[in-house]
Amino acid sequence: MARDVRELGGAWTRYQRHAFATPSPDLAPYVERYWIVSWEYAEPYRQLIVPYPNVHLTFRGGRGIVTGVSSGHQVRVLAGVDGVFGVAFRPGCFRPFLGGPVSTITDRSIDAREIFPGDLPEPPDVPTVQDYLRRRLPEPDPRAESVAEIVATVAASPEINRVDALADHLGMGVRAVQRLFAEYVGIGPKWVIRRYRLHEVTERLARGEPVDWAALAAELGYADQAHFGRDFRKMFGEPPTRYAERY
Repeated sequence: MARDVRELGGAWTRYQRHAFATPSPDLAPYVERYWIVSWEYAEPYRQLIVPYPNVHLTFRGGRGIVTGVSSGHQVRVLAGVDGVFGVAFRPGCFRPFLGGPVSTITDRSIDAREIFPGDLPEPPDVPTVQDYLRRRLPEPDPRAESVAEIVATVAASPEINRVDALADHLGMGVRAVQRLFAEYVGIGPKWVIRRYRLHEVTERLARGEPVDWAALAAELGYADQAHFGRDFRKMFGEPPTRYAERY
């Protein structure tokens, strides 16, 4: 099947605009960033969305939606002139708002009013959304901050490519790490490790670096190239060589 030329070589930038904002200091313990996307497509466009271990709160068309961590890639159809305002919570730091295991909303989207009662911010922009969240701040949870720091360590440490390596680094048992991630992140530590190691692959592709796929699979802790390819396809929706065509 022929590719949509709008997704190749950065062509999407002619149709979409992306902006980001940082949270105020009082919300920074919970919020990683705000993101604003607008688009204009005369013909519908299939947007590939690659997951990270963040819970998102989005506002679009008068609705508010909380989306848990997605275990695989998603596709959203964008059409016409529209946009969305989003809040990306720090990994582990949505647990205080939810008041229960974050794994209960993994691969799910729910109405924001189920978690944040009351009127939605109008219009949704940085000041109104910050006021909206500020009025609904939960009690501090020190474990949420600890989990956010653990995920940041995984992201910054290429040598951590297995759950047992992470458990050893933390001085915890593997099962305890798995329970902690289910409760606070919403998805297992193996998934988080794989996600960040695969992110390093996409950065190499974006830089146009030549890649020895078999050697790279071994470097990332995979038993063979086939296992690496399957994980990449599940996360990004296509094989790594096809994904590279985007750049």
